[in-house]
Amino acid sequence: MKTKFLYRYLSMILVTGGAGYIGSHTILVLLEAGYDVVVFDNLSNGSTEAIKRVERLANRKVHFEHGDIRDRKGLDEVLATYPVTAAIHFAGLKAVGESMKKPLEYFDNNVSGSIQLLKALRQAGVFNIVFSSSATVYGDPGTPVFNEEMPTGTPSNTYGYTKLVVEELLKKTQAADPRWRVALLRYFNPVGAHQSGTIGEDPAGIPNNLLPFIAQVAVGKRQQLSIFGDDYPTPDGTCLRDYIHVMDLAEGHVSALQALKRFDKGGVGIWNLGGGQGHSVLEMVKAFEKASGQAVPYQVAPRREGDLAQFWADPGKAKRELGWEVERTLHDMMADTWRWQSKNPNGYQK
Repeated sequence: MKTKFLYRYLSMILVTGGAGYIGSHTILVLLEAGYDVVVFDNLSNGSTEAIKRVERLANRKVHFEHGDIRDRKGLDEVLATYPVTAAIHFAGLKAVGESMKKPLEYFDNNVSGSIQLLKALRQAGVFNIVFSSSATVYGDPGTPVFNEEMPTGTPSNTYGYTKLVVEELLKKTQAADPRWRVALLRYFNPVGAHQSGTIGEDPAGIPNNLLPFIAQVAVGKRQQLSIFGDDYPTPDGTCLRDYIHVMDLAEGHVSALQALKRFDKGGVGIWNLGGGQGHSVLEMVKAFEKASGQAVPYQVAPRREGDLAQFWADPGKAKRELGWEVERTLHDMMADTWRWQSKNPNGYQK
């Protein structure tokens, strides 16, 4: 059942990283749900064009402030200017491979930036936050099905480790000050685009994730896809992942935001956002070819260090406690991705 956004418990939402892929889709859902939004973004992974398109889709204004979450003064100015009552925190560096080569930059941006954000929110008297975390915090638990009752593990890359550190930071901050109401959203593999094809994923340089690479091959921007390993213990030998449509994911963030109202005495909620089943790399290629009518040539390359053979979410807790579950199918993910990519072969660049 589709989540109905009936409450306006929180009115002005600060969205850090709101000009990026997941952030832009989330601010659209926020606007459609009746919230006001101020985006704080340094545009390292985002685009003001995405925000303009969101405004056209929603027929509503987004307040945009250019800034870096490590800049405490900039955060203080935004929080003094706008009547913010909650934050959704997306801002951060996110390339797994790059994170292994630049650990200092990732800890500085993702961890130090989060500390500055929490200090600024506390000073402004804002104690509601939804954090964009990741399934990577589970590490390798030895089972393909991840649920929230599992202990966190040791992520195989620096990006995932910074997510785990920020989760712990938020938990300990809330334990020390019960005014905080915190939602930790551990999501799996976001893909797709808004069904209009107006906004979507626009990676800088060579895509780090599977589906945007597939789409760029299909549109002629890349020659072929590399599949990293075809000898895993899976039905077709390629890795299985839990892919979730970005619009389902965006709706999950708004559901979590609304769930904070139930934390009368503060608290921390942890929820997986995933579809509950795995799809292999080859399955994704074939599904995209079917939805788009385009061939996706590929070659098999050696395995990448740190890749798990298969994992997917147990989404039951989010369904029970948030009233949220995925609605969009694998075909929807592929068709919406192709609609975005074919209409915008160069992304947000003219």
